[in-house]
Amino acid sequence: MKAILRQQYIERINKYLGKDTIIILTGQRRIGKSFILRLFKDIVSKDGNNHIIYINKEKHEFESIRTSKDLNAYIDERLDAEKMNYILIDEIQDIEEFEKSIRSYYEEPHIEIIITGSNSKMLSSDLSTKIGGRYKEIYIQALSYEEFIVFHNLTDSDEALAKYIQFGGLPGLVRYGLEEQDAREYQMDVYNTVLLKDVIMRNQIRNVPFLENLIRFLADNTGKIISANSIAKYMRSQGENITSTAITNYIKALCDAYILHKTNRFDIHGKRLFESNDKFYFEDNGIRNALAGGAREGDIEKAIENVIYNHLIRLGYEVTVGVLQAGEIDFVCNKPQGQRVYVQASYLIADEATRKREFGNLHAIKDNYPKYVISMTPLVTKTDENGITHLHLRQFLTKDSF
Repeated sequence: MKAILRQQYIERINKYLGKDTIIILTGQRRIGKSFILRLFKDIVSKDGNNHIIYINKEKHEFESIRTSKDLNAYIDERLDAEKMNYILIDEIQDIEEFEKSIRSYYEEPHIEIIITGSNSKMLSSDLSTKIGGRYKEIYIQALSYEEFIVFHNLTDSDEALAKYIQFGGLPGLVRYGLEEQDAREYQMDVYNTVLLKDVIMRNQIRNVPFLENLIRFLADNTGKIISANSIAKYMRSQGENITSTAITNYIKALCDAYILHKTNRFDIHGKRLFESNDKFYFEDNGIRNALAGGAREGDIEKAIENVIYNHLIRLGYEVTVGVLQAGEIDFVCNKPQGQRVYVQASYLIADEATRKREFGNLHAIKDNYPKYVISMTPLVTKTDENGITHLHLRQFLTKDSF
């Protein structure tokens, strides 16, 4: 069951084979890229006409492959001219100037290249120039709610949803179970690995204590509109003197490592993006909760908003924060084909004041795009209130489209 669980990513890989395209699986470490690459390896290995060259830079046996020259030598020794060669390289950003090797092989006949990486810098304009822009990025996310319940042998229920909100979607949790202490230890191990390898070492960050304080601040303020200046001001109040420029650079490093995602504000009426004051969400809700600490009763709306954001990305939307004179729309969701939906996230619609706030802001938008309120209000499945659809969170998380 687990071997086919993330089949949607295999299908996306297959879509780009045979098109002179380098396929790059990106995403945070321990999110499942290696598993998907191994799954693909197992599938193509069944065909005797295929030949696999597999490198995993997180394994000791491949430690000697450090530069593009080392990579070339390893591949050249193993190419089979009589078969279709699949070059599969896991965590390729750990190989110096790897793009030189990739460029030299990807146009060769009978070669397909699939690589993974845990830092978005590997898709910089420089890399794009060196390989001629002929790559396709496939972004791998943490487990969806539906994947989570299959991984942990659960059934769709309010209890399962509560576990998903609390523990998030790291696939490796299946080996540790969903006991609080064991889960948190694993989540922090993953977090510390990502922080060290993909943020601190890659960006040569020296002020590590401040970086850790910054991440915890962002975890505690998930879904709030904040700016580098406001963070700097808060940090000064805590005795930490640091510039807004430094904060911006630290946040970029966290986003490059896929720990965080930045969401811009969008003026709905003016139809323009604002250049400052953003929201931040975590790739994995479990890591976010571990960093924030405490019980979810105190920050349940932040956790729910983080879960909704990630599922909107999973559905293929580009997500921004909507700005109106009347208030804020949590998510403005667009697709390239011109599709748009508006989404408000809430914990419970339990009184008239909450109803007016969540539904009223959506009513203030004078266009005909679909509008949704998503909450955990009991007994709600799907209702329509004057053109606005109210969905329960469980129902939303089991949707593959709006």
